[in-house]
Amino acid sequence: MTTTLDTPTSQTTRRTRVPMDPVRRSAFLGGAAYLITFASSIPALFLLRPMLNDPGYILGSGADAQVTFGTMLDLVNALAAIASAVVLFPVVKRQSEALALGFVTTRLFEAAVIVIGVVSLLTVVSLRQPGASGGEADALMVAGRSLVATYDWTFLLGPNVMACLNALVLGTLLYRSGLVPRILPTMGLVGAPMLLAVTMATIFGLTEHGTVWWVVAAPIFVWELSLGLYLVLKGFKPCPVTDGLAATPTAHRHTDA
Repeated sequence: MTTTLDTPTSQTTRRTRVPMDPVRRSAFLGGAAYLITFASSIPALFLLRPMLNDPGYILGSGADAQVTFGTMLDLVNALAAIASAVVLFPVVKRQSEALALGFVTTRLFEAAVIVIGVVSLLTVVSLRQPGASGGEADALMVAGRSLVATYDWTFLLGPNVMACLNALVLGTLLYRSGLVPRILPTMGLVGAPMLLAVTMATIFGLTEHGTVWWVVAAPIFVWELSLGLYLVLKGFKPCPVTDGLAATPTAHRHTDA
């Protein structure tokens, strides 16, 4: 019978393989998810411009590959939004389970609205018929404009209204718990009402998206970007919320035969 003995080197290697602290892992994954939303949503705005800025896109030659890629980035944005809530929930629920559930719910709602916008633009790509004329062209123009208008509304209700709500909820959780420096959630708590105000003004026709008034949205973007970077690079600060969540090294056992 052959007996395999552990060498000192292999024993040392196994002893040094300490699993990542679950609190640190949640912070890293949550921060990475926030950064992915930036890396996907910003390029998508530029890739979708040919369709959003051209009322006759559905009858023209189109840039279908570019637009489709842009919608896929929007889909990634939606999935990353859900991921950010799912991985942070086990930690922030220790501060307030009700608010933590509210954060997950607003992120899910935001993602669902974004997906509706994605489907509407992909439908335009499917219906596009270059060279159509007469009544068919008129019908296609109406359909195309309606679908793009649907996307415009999802942009206001998803990444704007819902982003304000989840910033208020998550900002409150992080500010009360001390999981991150309080300057970070303060930016979200200050910026959310500002963005909500200009979004509601746009919904009621008092201003338009992209005007100078939308500069007030800057604090929200700074808050989400700063939070993502901080969680990836630093993780959560030690506080009562994290007590008992940190992983304790597991004793390594050897059985000598």
